[in-house]
Amino acid sequence: MAIASNLNSRDIGSGVQALIYKSVANCLEVIPRTLAQNCGAKVVKTLTDLRAKHASDPVANYVYGVDGIKGVVADMKAQQVWDSYTVKSQTIKTAIESACLLLRVDDVVSGMKKKQEGGQQPQQPTPDEASEMAE
Repeated sequence: MAIASNLNSRDIGSGVQALIYKSVANCLEVIPRTLAQNCGAKVVKTLTDLRAKHASDPVANYVYGVDGIKGVVADMKAQQVWDSYTVKSQTIKTAIESACLLLRVDDVVSGMKKKQEGGQQPQQPTPDEASEMAE
């Protein structure tokens, strides 16, 4: 949630680049939302409390998260819950790479549909297109 809060608070401007940052921030909020749902907490109230905690003092409150047992906002450092940097960074990299892959596959599929609409017969993807879709 600390990363999402930081991304939301940045003045990026407007346009496509701002939408990308906002979308990544929204995706990062799925983790505390899922924790709150799984432990039976009031999801909206818990996420609002967590956002407020991070917004009030981002430097001191970056360690706050959702307690997966009680369903309340808690200091994860006091609870001795730790996320390693390498795990978090690799998770974020993998998620962004997966999104890029889906966009590439979508481009290939939509390109094939446009060719078919132009009066051509449906064709099998070229070896390059097939390897791109398999990646």
